[in-house]
Amino acid sequence: MPYDHRKTVRRTLALALAATGCCAALAGCGASQASPQEGGKQPGPPSASDGRPSRPPAASTGAPSAGTGGTGGSAGSVDASGASPGSRSLAGRTVVVDPGHNPGNFDHSREINQKVDIGTNRKECDTTGTSTNAGYTEASFTLDVSHRLRDLLTARGAKVVLTHDADRPWGPCIDERARIGNAAAADAVVSVHADGSAVGNRGFHVILPARVSGGSADTADIVGPSRELGEGIAEHFARATGTEPSNYLGSGTGLDVRDDLGGLNLSTVPKVFVECGNMRDPKDARLLTSATWRQKAAQGIADGIATYLKG
Repeated sequence: MPYDHRKTVRRTLALALAATGCCAALAGCGASQASPQEGGKQPGPPSASDGRPSRPPAASTGAPSAGTGGTGGSAGSVDASGASPGSRSLAGRTVVVDPGHNPGNFDHSREINQKVDIGTNRKECDTTGTSTNAGYTEASFTLDVSHRLRDLLTARGAKVVLTHDADRPWGPCIDERARIGNAAAADAVVSVHADGSAVGNRGFHVILPARVSGGSADTADIVGPSRELGEGIAEHFARATGTEPSNYLGSGTGLDVRDDLGGLNLSTVPKVFVECGNMRDPKDARLLTSATWRQKAAQGIADGIATYLKG
């Protein structure tokens, strides 16, 4: 979940979410005026007795597979573009998937606290992210969902680039994450996160870039396409997971606009953040720690990307 230093640009974006079967409310990551970090959330994960952040307990794991989708109608179905999820409908397209945070960040506080340029300001390189009260970390969650998303998109023929795969000690920094998407000339970039907001705050939301111009940041060319991408993901995420948009951000649209996130400010290609739920709310935490639900989340994001790309 992104850290909120913001003087938020708040827009009410009208989105009719056709969320068939959406009955559980689920929460997102950038809590209103006190929303957590671009790489991180607040508060941090529970600490072990030695004072170091505890590592996640075993959440339910299921092998990421394009064949295990959620109820709610995505996996194995025909998406809004008319393409079967298993088809090669995204051949020739490049999608960058950015797993928020890195499990190694816990051991590299000095490195991730270094400030980097986000165009309009300077901000911490990265953060540890949040966790459930039981210690299941956002970094573990985002990697799991990102792997599932990669597999679903690859099955449709897309070239998928991960910004990292926990194959480096820490990071990458938020400015480097943006550069990876830019260098790949990605057709779409999705950064996967989960929120760390107050108990009772539930529901997913998608963060869109605001119109920003300053320093090395200029989002003029990506604001429109990013909104289209985000609206598609919000609609399909609700449908695939059966969960509702955030009840604390976005006025029920599932969309939030921010100008303080380096990963968005520095992007030159369409990009959004997906805050899949609130790890600090017990009801949301039960969903986020379920492998079955995580597959649904990945399916919804994949379907939204495919709709945007007209795949």
